[in-house]
Amino acid sequence: MAKATQASLKAKLSHFDAKGEATMVDVGAKAATRRTATATAFVDLSAAVLKALPANPKGNPLEVARFAGIQAAKRTSELIPMCHPLALTHVDVQAEIAKGGVKITATAATTGPTGVEMEALTAAAVAALTVYDMTKALDKGIVIRTVQLESKTGGKSGDYTRSAKGGHAGAT
Repeated sequence: MAKATQASLKAKLSHFDAKGEATMVDVGAKAATRRTATATAFVDLSAAVLKALPANPKGNPLEVARFAGIQAAKRTSELIPMCHPLALTHVDVQAEIAKGGVKITATAATTGPTGVEMEALTAAAVAALTVYDMTKALDKGIVIRTVQLESKTGGKSGDYTRSAKGGHAGAT
């Protein structure tokens, strides 16, 4: 990578200091604003596993996944080293059966100086991992895919919504 490109990239990546070392961003001077984020994940399940979901001896995998996702959102800063601990004002995780598996949708919100994208992404990922954990006895070939940010609101970078084609829509 050319030096000019590296310098440009470092200027955009806020978790690096002037020496290029990882650092936690100081958000103390930033204004507290309403911020939301929604992320999704998909768990590919076979027809046999989907059919067996209601009879799972461990309990309802979709409901346990919801609770796990909510708990994960609240603990994101303990898992991701440079994330700030946030006072979340709302977390919602939905796990629904869809064609070929389970779709997870996680939303997080706060009023604060930094966004909640990582909390929404962590909630979606952990909910998906929980579906895997609760169904792995039936099929070791389960795949978790497409953990992604769908939208965010608030903050200096503005609002973002993923395009319908699955690509990047950018800030609005």
